[in-house]
Amino acid sequence: MVNHETIGVSATHLSAEDLAALRENLHEQRLFRQEQLRRLAGPADSRAKARLRQQTAGQLEVCVKLAASARMVLADVEAALRRMDEGTYGTCHLCRRPVDRERLEIVPQARYCARCQHVKEAVR
Repeated sequence: MVNHETIGVSATHLSAEDLAALRENLHEQRLFRQEQLRRLAGPADSRAKARLRQQTAGQLEVCVKLAASARMVLADVEAALRRMDEGTYGTCHLCRRPVDRERLEIVPQARYCARCQHVKEAVR
């Protein structure tokens, strides 16, 4: 459990209860993504390997893309947990303002406030 006083000025808009709930959500997401990656990596038995060989190229491409997406989300989740440990969680990486609690409840691994996320996506 993170001591609220050690979190620092950047995360003071989040209560200790908020942080605990967000941490639990991130841990659940991490477990889900790890399991998803295990399943996408494919089972070890020979019948499953034979089925995998029979999959079409399109199906294999979907599996590859799903695995890549799961790895990206897993990396974001683990980075958010590190930010919690470092006391910088909940602070926008661009403008350094607090990320709204409501946004973190929806996307607990968010690195940017909604405004900066919108600007970042518009630049793409």
